[in-house]
Amino acid sequence: MSDIPFNDESIPVLTEVVAEVAPDSAPAPVAEAQPEPEQPPPRELDDDAWRALEERLVARVLDRLQDRVELVLEDQVRSSMAPVLDHVVTRLATELRDGLQVTVEQVVARAVAQELTHLRSRD
Repeated sequence: MSDIPFNDESIPVLTEVVAEVAPDSAPAPVAEAQPEPEQPPPRELDDDAWRALEERLVARVLDRLQDRVELVLEDQVRSSMAPVLDHVVTRLATELRDGLQVTVEQVVARAVAQELTHLRSRD
């Protein structure tokens, strides 16, 4: 058996040791010191400089977005035009069919009338 008595108060309990050691003795993470890039000191901009900066920013954003906007716009136009074009094609086909039927009826009626006139004139 062990010679250490179990109820000796001079021996710290594990939770006491952790509580005492953890906050103070935990090594802080060491980050490598990186030199910060030197930035020029801010300067005052007049109205023309602000407008020029704004125009450059707008141009840059528009250039970056132009391809995306074109694709999205093309998809939207295509999806919104599809039902319209379907309707137009259906209506055009119906009108062409009706017009063709009227034309064929007129041609047949004229041909029959001419044939009857020709047959009557023979008699």
